[in-house]
Amino acid sequence: MTQPVTADFTKDKHKHSLLSIFTRFKWRVSLTLALVIIETLLELLFPLVIGWAINSLLEQSYDGIYLLAILGTISVLIGSARRFYDTRIYAHIYQVVTSEMVAREKAKRQSVSTITARSSLLTEIVEFFENSLPEVITVSIGTVGLLIIISAINLNVFLACLALLAMIILIYCVIGNTNYQLNESYNNELEYQVDAIKQPNVEHAKAHFQRLMRWNIELSDLETGTYFILWAGIVALFVYAPIAAIDGGLVNYGLIVALLMYVFDFIGKVSALPLYVQQVIRLKEISNRIRS
Repeated sequence: MTQPVTADFTKDKHKHSLLSIFTRFKWRVSLTLALVIIETLLELLFPLVIGWAINSLLEQSYDGIYLLAILGTISVLIGSARRFYDTRIYAHIYQVVTSEMVAREKAKRQSVSTITARSSLLTEIVEFFENSLPEVITVSIGTVGLLIIISAINLNVFLACLALLAMIILIYCVIGNTNYQLNESYNNELEYQVDAIKQPNVEHAKAHFQRLMRWNIELSDLETGTYFILWAGIVALFVYAPIAAIDGGLVNYGLIVALLMYVFDFIGKVSALPLYVQQVIRLKEISNRIRS
């Protein structure tokens, strides 16, 4: 008599790290990332085209305005199409990887509390692909592009922007390991949540949430320290940029406006970097946890 075939989920070939999910669904994810790159490159053109539009209006011409309208229309169409596609692709990925993870954890006889927590944590990985990865690419490409453009307009402002970026990199070289360890402690406690709630004595749940919030506060305090240092540097750049632009001999109004817009855009991007770095650190810990 033929024996029924059973799947051995303890040897599941599908891993659920950031890299493995991307590799498995690479063509679908690559399409949306290609659209993100196009959006980012178009976004880089806006300040320059606005500068041209200002100069064009000063010369009693609407050519710059027409060009700005065309650029805006193309950006909106590509952005809308990408978001429409994203929703469907990542819904499919979430359904597939979460079902596999639950089956594997059940085969390993993990507790319901652990499976519930890891399902929630896996959701963060998929949501990172849909919501944060496009922003990470936009910030990364945008930052490099902005630095190149700013360097072509004013070297001193470029060096100031570069110094701010170097400061952020240095901060996370120092605190990256601490951030990882705090996320590990938080997630260790989170995996105990269902078991704590199931306990008949409410004090178990109370103690669990107190520990959970303690790790949350420590993560927040670390983030606050980073925020303070970052914004001290940003304020300094805010003050320095217009002074350097005028002292550098810029007399073209459109070019001055474009430079300041590029600096403000650069500040907006680097101020978002800590959020994404912290998120990547957290997802690295989650990937290691789910893979274990």
